Amino acid sequence: MNQETKTCQNCKQDFVIDQEDFNFYEKMKVPPPTFCPLCRAQRRWAFRNERGLYKRKCDFSGKEIFSMYAPDSPVKVYDRDIWLSDVWNPMDYGKDIDWSRPFLPQLLDLWREVPLRCNNVIKGVNSDYVNNATDPKNSYLIFNSNWTEDSMYSNGIDNSKDCVDMSHCDKAEMCYQSFWITSSYKVFYSSQCSESSDLWFCKDCQGCMNCFGCVNLRNKNYCFFNEQCTKEDYEKKLKEYKLYTRGGVEKAWEKALSFWKKFPNKNIQGVKNINSTGSYITHSKNVRDSFLVREGENLRYCQYLQATPSAKDSYDYSNWGEGAELLYEVMISGANVQNIKFSVQTQENTHNAEYTVCCRSCENIFGCVSLRKSQYCILNKQYAKEEYFDMVEKIKKHMNEMPYVDKKGRIYKYGEFFPIEFSPWAYNETIAQEYFPMTKEEATTKGYRWRDVDTKNYVPTVLVGDIPDSIHNVNDSITGEVFECAHKVKCNQGCTKAFRVTNNELNFYKKTNTPLPILCPVCRTAERLKLRLGIKLYERSCMCVGNTDETGVYKNTVAHIHKDSLCGEEFKTGYSPDSGEIVYCEKCYQQEVY
Repeated sequence: MNQETKTCQNCKQDFVIDQEDFNFYEKMKVPPPTFCPLCRAQRRWAFRNERGLYKRKCDFSGKEIFSMYAPDSPVKVYDRDIWLSDVWNPMDYGKDIDWSRPFLPQLLDLWREVPLRCNNVIKGVNSDYVNNATDPKNSYLIFNSNWTEDSMYSNGIDNSKDCVDMSHCDKAEMCYQSFWITSSYKVFYSSQCSESSDLWFCKDCQGCMNCFGCVNLRNKNYCFFNEQCTKEDYEKKLKEYKLYTRGGVEKAWEKALSFWKKFPNKNIQGVKNINSTGSYITHSKNVRDSFLVREGENLRYCQYLQATPSAKDSYDYSNWGEGAELLYEVMISGANVQNIKFSVQTQENTHNAEYTVCCRSCENIFGCVSLRKSQYCILNKQYAKEEYFDMVEKIKKHMNEMPYVDKKGRIYKYGEFFPIEFSPWAYNETIAQEYFPMTKEEATTKGYRWRDVDTKNYVPTVLVGDIPDSIHNVNDSITGEVFECAHKVKCNQGCTKAFRVTNNELNFYKKTNTPLPILCPVCRTAERLKLRLGIKLYERSCMCVGNTDETGVYKNTVAHIHKDSLCGEEFKTGYSPDSGEIVYCEKCYQQEVY
């Protein structure tokens, strides 16, 4: 069998399973999927609240805590230290299998009874307001992070220090309001830059220093909108923009966005890849149809695998990495895990687990919740080794003979990830809403929960028009004020209406001569992520036609191998045909970067 075309039972669109896919499913001993790749990603991401924190009470102590689960979430939540302690035992919740019912609803019952950890943080020092993080230090409101310190208001930030308002960066220091930055220092208002320092409003620059408004540069110094300058001329031009003022920043940002549009984009965003397709893939090998992956190998349909060493030999795996291997239909699992299937938050040296939730350091478990250092368990009940394996095979057969069927008629036999309606979060609390947005009516019609935004009773003491334009006009007393967000809850981005500036944040702005923001942290993140492509890939061809791109906007700087004819090389790219961006194949693009 070379390939097979199937119809997704969710969106009803056709999708193809090729021979390499079948080889992987055979190795993992799982049936082929019945949902298409995008619907599978949407389903997993509905189990990921990446940036939301709530005040609620610990169901053990009654103490008020911060949690990734809202107070009205249908699960029990323990404070992290209590959850990790021996004052309770998740095995006390063990259940026998009821062969008269589908298996997945039985697991859901257990999921609703066994306490979960209030947040997904491993270690952590002076970083109470973070989530989905490993070893954060002195950080505030950072999410999806690993080994980061002294940073604020960022997501997807790893191995970084002293950064504010960053998304998807690795080894960054003293950087601000930028996206997909790697191994760089003092990068501001920029996108897709690496191994660089002192950049302002730059895109896709590598090995550069002291550049402003530049795009597609390599190993350059003192360039202003791609024009080579002397050190003196560069510093004079930079000074003219008055970047310590909001007006200066806004002027530069508008000009940079317009300038970037005039240059070609490489069909795949990333560097040093072998046989890879997707968006934001870097230093990877055989990574296909994936998104936001660093140092991956032999992956397909994977997303957000940024913690290095990353993952390998996995399909349909979202969020984490860090030495993960042989994962399929898994969400938020990592830290040396192996052979995990259909699971959420199964972490830290866990091996051979299926349909598990919030388990760590376990081996050979099936349908379990919140287990620690356990093995041969089903529904949190202990079995002898031989009995365990016999029972697992019996359960798989039972799941096929008596599958769970949701209200829309979608069938969940063995081999399907959890239905979205099993999620402890409302659909609009999760990152599924970011990539697959729905209205409240659409979500509830599909049977998904929806959570209306909590009403904020903040009363701003400083209206947006009165926020100082220049950082030079700001004194320390400003940290006692409540600022009005410029979006005023009209942006449909989860605006919090008002915000404060912390002492550490103000120190950063003064140290970097950066003006105060006029948007709340939630809106700043949403605006920054507009630089990010979506997960969907499009079949396109290179727009290079020899002397120019096919629109005539960009004039090539060198003669290409295809001369004056259309290049026409076909590829997959995250740039949609109606994006308005110039897209070149990698060969044509590489001839134009300089």
